[in-house]
Amino acid sequence: MFRTLGRLVLGALVALGVIGTVFVLGMRAKSPPVLDAVRRAGRSMRPVALRTAGGPGSPTSVVRHVGRASGREYDTPVGAVATDDGFVIALPYGSNTDWLRNVLASGSATIVHDGTEHAVHTPEIVPLARVGGHFSATDQRMHQIFRVDECLQVRSAPETP
Repeated sequence: MFRTLGRLVLGALVALGVIGTVFVLGMRAKSPPVLDAVRRAGRSMRPVALRTAGGPGSPTSVVRHVGRASGREYDTPVGAVATDDGFVIALPYGSNTDWLRNVLASGSATIVHDGTEHAVHTPEIVPLARVGGHFSATDQRMHQIFRVDECLQVRSAPETP
């Protein structure tokens, strides 16, 4: 019985190792099947992530954007980092995500960060090397592991009285 249990545990560990390896290599190579699978998993977790995203002390912010075709407003949890004049958001899935395409098409969005809403404009995809210093050391290591080389840079809109 212990031998069978040991084989099951070993088999499960090997399977997890294979899945982890495929995940990391697929993300590094920007493999469409892996990116699509990760996006689908992320979409299913979106309601859970949005419960705390954008709140005070949350590591996750929310990008509020309008759909290019639908005109509907969407909330997408992201890892936005504040800069002196706006925010930067790493793009681990590349530049072909719906939320990013919506923000680029409209030229503006709202970022909810640390409990405060910020109107932003002038979205631009920039090399991560140019703004990477704004990210924490842990984030920078993750960017290296997953070969994240681009990010979205947005500027804060001037406040209206």
